Amino acid sequence: MQTKPFRIGTRGSPLALAQAHETRDRLMAAHGLAESMFEIVVLSTQGDRITDRPLAELGGKGLFTEEIEAQLRSGDLDLAVHSSKDMPTRLPEGLFLSAFLPREDVRDAFIGKTAPKLTELPHGATVGSSSLRRQALIRRLRPDLNVITFRGQVDTRLRKLAEGQADGTLLAYAGLRRLGKFDVPTELLDPKDFPPAPAQGAICIESRTDDDRMNSLLAAINDRPTYDAVTCERAFLAALDGSCRTPIAGFAVCHGDRLSFSGMILTPDGSRFHEIGLEGACGDAAEIGRAAGEAIRAKAGPDFFASWS
Repeated sequence: MQTKPFRIGTRGSPLALAQAHETRDRLMAAHGLAESMFEIVVLSTQGDRITDRPLAELGGKGLFTEEIEAQLRSGDLDLAVHSSKDMPTRLPEGLFLSAFLPREDVRDAFIGKTAPKLTELPHGATVGSSSLRRQALIRRLRPDLNVITFRGQVDTRLRKLAEGQADGTLLAYAGLRRLGKFDVPTELLDPKDFPPAPAQGAICIESRTDDDRMNSLLAAINDRPTYDAVTCERAFLAALDGSCRTPIAGFAVCHGDRLSFSGMILTPDGSRFHEIGLEGACGDAAEIGRAAGEAIRAKAGPDFFASWS
């Protein structure tokens, strides 16, 4: 019988803490456990500490997970809670993504200071974003705009916008909703025109492969449609060697036992892009994502990827 509290590792931002609390609350409800049976352990990651440079210059997504995963592997943590889109496609040996919570809204939210819609910004206006995918999609829709790097936590980016450092910025609507900031967006972007990042809007839980007790508890809160959809999207990303250095979009959804996937790759300047769509059984999610990634890579040809390096 468990006598010590389960230790949940997380980053310290308000959004990361909201995600950790949701995970704890779902585990409490699923197993009738008291709040005292959980301890939320806040860890600082390199990605949190360095905010003045693009992630691509620093080494990519692992910057938000390495310190947490080290303590998970050592046994100092029992589980870790992450934003799924921050996770590298290759995890440290002995760790895996054991559960996904029900997915939030996948759309990107535009927050406009000088115009409410991205398409209505004046010629040459400045838009801030830290995501290469968003930067490329902005340039695809509005090549006249000045796109700058905007990093930091949600409130930091909103403060920069209020100070006039940009005319608009984009954030994941899922994160704004989890923070209760429902009225912040001035426009919600249609995924058909502005497709989300793979795994956007999904909270994932990472644990040790050999921790049967913990993995059994987590199985009770795993949302299978989200698990299958994100598995497909991450397989697409892996087939393209995707990281923070590459503009890749991908979105899968399960309807019953059928899964539909759409993906896009872009050059960083947004001038060229390729799209793909595949369908199949939800149980074949990883294979569908991998096949989509290989097919779009072949479609684009080797020259397309020269601009990614």
